[in-house]
Amino acid sequence: MDYRETEPPEPLRPFVKAAWTLAGGGAAGAWMNHDATPDGCVEIIRRLAGTSVWGKAQPAAFVAGLVTAPARLRLSGDSRFVALRVWPWTWNAIARLRSPLLVDRWADLADAAPGFDMPPTVREAFDALAARLRGHCPPGLAAAVLQADSAADLSRRTGRGPRALQRWFEREIGVPPRTYLRALRFQQTFAGLAASDGSLAEHAAAHGFADQAHMAREFRALAGQPASRARRRARPPFL
Repeated sequence: MDYRETEPPEPLRPFVKAAWTLAGGGAAGAWMNHDATPDGCVEIIRRLAGTSVWGKAQPAAFVAGLVTAPARLRLSGDSRFVALRVWPWTWNAIARLRSPLLVDRWADLADAAPGFDMPPTVREAFDALAARLRGHCPPGLAAAVLQADSAADLSRRTGRGPRALQRWFEREIGVPPRTYLRALRFQQTFAGLAASDGSLAEHAAAHGFADQAHMAREFRALAGQPASRARRRARPPFL
């Protein structure tokens, strides 16, 4: 499997975490199983070839919402994809079916965001999204959400109380602040795991966990396996 990520151009960085491409590199009948892990993003995906299944077969263009636990994907060996990994507020700016209605599920892109056609290349995808977002600004809370390490920290950064934050997350994202920030920290930890040459305890400390046991619990919950095993298999955001 050949999986690659591309950083967005500067104007799109408040809106897009990354673009990605994936090529199975195998035969049509050679199925692959992968678990997508929580990363706090909505995925706008075009399948260029092959077949993909999440619960049921997916159309050529679809959107995958936030996941709160590992999502088992089945991909045919000949499958190829191009996708944008966007923040929930970005998706809400272009979509009819907002992020809260997509948690732990996917939808046909034509139904979820009428008029947005996911192009077949990364550059065209960036251009198409930029055109759709022209004149739109991310919500003022967005930068603080991505920088906060806890709900209490987010409240301090924004001056909003817990109930106000809860309402905003319910309306814009679809999961509570603690759940969302937990996913962001897990994905940052997971992304650096394979490249880290330190111990798991050192990795846990570097990413704000109380100890290695705390990180281990998060990996079992959000990756479905211990951190030691995920380290050997990691191809973030997939296992």
